[in-house]
Amino acid sequence: MSSGLVRTQVARTGRENQVYSALTGARIVAGCVCLSQDKQYVLMVSSAAKKERWIFPKGGVEKDEESFVCSARRETWEEAGCVGNIVTELGTVEDMRPPKKWNKNIEAFEQSEGDIIQHPPRSEFHFYEMLVSELVENYPEKHKRDRKWFSYVDAKKQLIAAKRPELLEALNRSSIIKDI
Repeated sequence: MSSGLVRTQVARTGRENQVYSALTGARIVAGCVCLSQDKQYVLMVSSAAKKERWIFPKGGVEKDEESFVCSARRETWEEAGCVGNIVTELGTVEDMRPPKKWNKNIEAFEQSEGDIIQHPPRSEFHFYEMLVSELVENYPEKHKRDRKWFSYVDAKKQLIAAKRPELLEALNRSSIIKDI
């Protein structure tokens, strides 16, 4: 898939131009599962909200972007300074965590053991697998986020600890080598 990436110096902010699902009201998000060329490692970024949590670069699709691929590339550049080739679409994954305003008892949610909660998805993620060709030293969110390579086993542990099953689903759909 062609690049079309503009290496901006400043990340986009705000949600006034973001796209939402007409069906569910979920925020439409795009991102990349960024793999090393040998597919033994995945690049993760620290969460802007909780620096000790590791996630994938992703963010809201904006109205002026021509495709989800463009949004995924932009977010991956802004959050990770990562450039590469998108080799496959990993499909759509819904974020079924409770909406932030729906339940203020976050501690109870974090201690839950997979209880079924009925509500529309918070976000609809569109993930792509990217083979990394370059990690740029200076990128828009360099001072907000760290980036780090993880094996499949370690990435899985990080996503489980962060209670991000939707991101784990994207990792599992990727072609990362899982048995090393």
